[in-house]
Amino acid sequence: MKVLAAMSGGVDSAVAAARAVDAGHDVVGVHLALSRMPGTLRTGSRGCCTIEDASDAWRACEKLGIPYYTWDFSERFAEDVVEDFVSEYAAGRTPNPCLRCNEKIKFTALLERALQLGFDAVATGHYAAVRRGDDGHLQLHRAADDAKDQSYVLGVLTADQLEHCLFPLADTPSKDLVRAEAAERGLSVAKKPDSHDICFIPDGDTRGWLAERIDLEPGPIIDVQGRELGTHAGSQAYTVGQRRGLALGRPAPDGKPRFVLEVRPKDNTVVVGSRDMLAVDRITGIRASWAGQRLPEAASGEPFDCQLQFRAHGEIVPAVARVLGHDGEHGERWEIRPTRSLTGVAPGQSAVLYQGTRVLGQCAIDSARNAALTDAADPTPA
Repeated sequence: MKVLAAMSGGVDSAVAAARAVDAGHDVVGVHLALSRMPGTLRTGSRGCCTIEDASDAWRACEKLGIPYYTWDFSERFAEDVVEDFVSEYAAGRTPNPCLRCNEKIKFTALLERALQLGFDAVATGHYAAVRRGDDGHLQLHRAADDAKDQSYVLGVLTADQLEHCLFPLADTPSKDLVRAEAAERGLSVAKKPDSHDICFIPDGDTRGWLAERIDLEPGPIIDVQGRELGTHAGSQAYTVGQRRGLALGRPAPDGKPRFVLEVRPKDNTVVVGSRDMLAVDRITGIRASWAGQRLPEAASGEPFDCQLQFRAHGEIVPAVARVLGHDGEHGERWEIRPTRSLTGVAPGQSAVLYQGTRVLGQCAIDSARNAALTDAADPTPA
């Protein structure tokens, strides 16, 4: 099989490419240049896609004896990932840029070009598994190493894309074994730190980075009754669940901290309240997609049991979900009801659904609410 190995310059992608070679595939390595002005060096685990990363990818390919290329995807990355990140925050939502990069860059733009050039599959260093189900169709599953599992950020993959995905690290029990294997193979990236931050905000200051790209203007901070408690420097810089940085002069009646409950960019308002008001038991998702075949319940709208994960490496919660329908603006819409209340759920995040280790699919969270609190404030039936 002719395989294009996506080489990030890290240890995972290097070992994944090496295993593809060992499996007898005809492997070509490619590093994606995602920035027009990449930094020369990394700082620990901050950033990626630097000149240093490109050099590390080239050295790994040279060690493996496979061809190496660099493809410039910087314009596509800027439009589909960076600009999307900014526009989502400007709309008061909290996006996941890694998931968007997988969706738009690695498994759309890269895979499309690979197929056009005659490759059969794209191999990456993601910790996830593609398996064939009893019905003969491919499914996406969690990796063997729960601590490194990356199936959440791959929940956007479609059935057609799964046919051309190769994840050689799927069954590796731990990252330590991957590093040990890299050292045995003589790969220079064996001890290279993982990248944990948003790659295009390497200093980790998301608020400062956004302030340079979004027109932030002062506005009111109010409670759920509409009383003004203070002012903010720009509503788009706040996220649901945030506690720090509110700088409210008026303490809560019970003396307890307040948290951001809602961001309203249209009127530049931030709504705050007590921790218990963050509890969410109803989620509505839009732009839903299935990672493989749709469940039979999708067509009928019947509820189905599942598990919910709404952030990378976050908690996994039993839930009941159903398909609400489809519209031209928002695509397929889902309703998800976790079996217990959740906190830290914000519009813009991705909700990924599982059954056991199998990834069912994902949606973008459009609204997250507490039915009891909402219905008490609004007597209109839900």
